[in-house]
Amino acid sequence: MTYTPENLAELAVLMIFKSATGLDGIKIHKDADATMIAAAQRLFESGFITQADGGYLTAHGSEAAEHAHTLHDMLSVYREA
Repeated sequence: MTYTPENLAELAVLMIFKSATGLDGIKIHKDADATMIAAAQRLFESGFITQADGGYLTAHGSEAAEHAHTLHDMLSVYREA
């Protein structure tokens, strides 16, 4: 199984959130890349974020963002080693 382009775009949106606490919100503007807009819409429909154009992380989204950041950090350390 591999990540789809849609999965990667959703991970990219989750990575925009600075922390998984849910205290920092984001806004995906109308002139943003269409893949990011669509990814935010899917994350909203799946209950990861509070608004179709970003908003805040839900509890489910907070967990997903934490895992996304952890995986990114782990892969970054591996590349640096």
